[in-house]
Amino acid sequence: MYREEQLKALLAGHRILIAGYGREGKSAERLIQRLLPDADYTVATQVESGKWKTESGEWRQDWPFDMVIKSPGIPNFQFSILNFQLTSLTDLFLQVYGDLTIGVTGTKGKSTTASLIHHLLPGSILAGNIGIPLFDILDDLHEDSLVVAELSCHQLENIHRGPHIAVLLNLFQEHLDHYEDYLGYKMAKMQIALRQQPGDHFFYCTDNQELSDLTAAHVSDMRSMLHPYSLSNATADERRLIDACPLKGEHNRSNILVACRVYTLLSQAQAPDSSPGLGELPNSKASVTCSSPKLGEGDRRAAVVEECVHRLSIFHGLRHRIEYLGNHAGIHWYDDSISTIPEAAIAAVQALGRVDTLILGGFDRGIDYSPLVDFLTEHPVPNLVFVGQAGRRINSQFSILNSQFLVEDDYTKIVPWCATHTPQGGVVLLSPAAASYDAFKNFEHRGDFFAELIKRL
Repeated sequence: MYREEQLKALLAGHRILIAGYGREGKSAERLIQRLLPDADYTVATQVESGKWKTESGEWRQDWPFDMVIKSPGIPNFQFSILNFQLTSLTDLFLQVYGDLTIGVTGTKGKSTTASLIHHLLPGSILAGNIGIPLFDILDDLHEDSLVVAELSCHQLENIHRGPHIAVLLNLFQEHLDHYEDYLGYKMAKMQIALRQQPGDHFFYCTDNQELSDLTAAHVSDMRSMLHPYSLSNATADERRLIDACPLKGEHNRSNILVACRVYTLLSQAQAPDSSPGLGELPNSKASVTCSSPKLGEGDRRAAVVEECVHRLSIFHGLRHRIEYLGNHAGIHWYDDSISTIPEAAIAAVQALGRVDTLILGGFDRGIDYSPLVDFLTEHPVPNLVFVGQAGRRINSQFSILNSQFLVEDDYTKIVPWCATHTPQGGVVLLSPAAASYDAFKNFEHRGDFFAELIKRL
């Protein structure tokens, strides 16, 4: 195992509690059993106010641990009364492999952007919040590896070392049930840059005002090289690359732009006579293949652009992200179940251009829906469906509602209503602007159920 001794040194000699026993908790247990078979560790399925729940279901208050490996779903405040070393799989991974890692975060777009970067860099390894625990890729790591890691706010909040290349896409209100306030959420995201080292690189989008302001407020605390980006200053070559990708919407154009800039940074690092400080970027195998010293600089740049155009043209968007489900009953159906905030629903409506029926709502986390209400007041959709407590709150904020609307929680009734009220050739969009946990396991479950009901039409 590459850098095994460094990993062992982080864990050896500790009495460890694995807090949470989902995907990451089980991965943490496999890691400990592999590295330190005789380690003193315990698994807790839950932690609340310092108490922990055993696998058998018993709640305990004693605390014989000096290290906790926390799963992302457990808020930090549950441990506030205790004294120990708090870490996570992401924290441990970045402490050992951060120099091999491109980390991507943001309220929205991180899965798509991480996948775009991975797609542009054949040979790279995609892992993290996208569904593959970071330590599940250990056997694939070596000195030339390049890891593209999607990182959530929960994974970032306790890190001690940021990734070598960090990308922060945007900041909007989200996960307010997990943090004391919105600032706490934003600062969890900002750890991706604040924990970087000299020689690292931080890409951030200046088109997002929240992010631009927060970066400006903390720029004196950052040690990495800053790479602000904006759609407004995309070059002619970059606009060509953006247009080559089939993804819809301005938000995706921004995601494509930063993926291309990360790709360009790596291609420069592998070019002959590359600039000092960039030549140490890892993974020549996973970066650009058009770096032959026989090519002149202009020819080489053109070759890189052509290769990038080709790769972007064959990129397929991820599921549940303005995913076209096909024409059923003479209607075009789209699944954007990943939409859990108002800005995501607005972006989806704008991306499609025409939406005849929009499904909104779900689990209510107290997010401010006034931007969405204002947008739909100015750009009315003929038919609206309001689901769950979030949907009811959105509905209550309309002073005048000229659209036909349905308030309903049962998707087996919602889909037929949409089919009846949407004109032939029209568009139905599921973009809830709300979490799914009131009725579904996650947004994937919601989108899959929606798609299955449509097939029955």
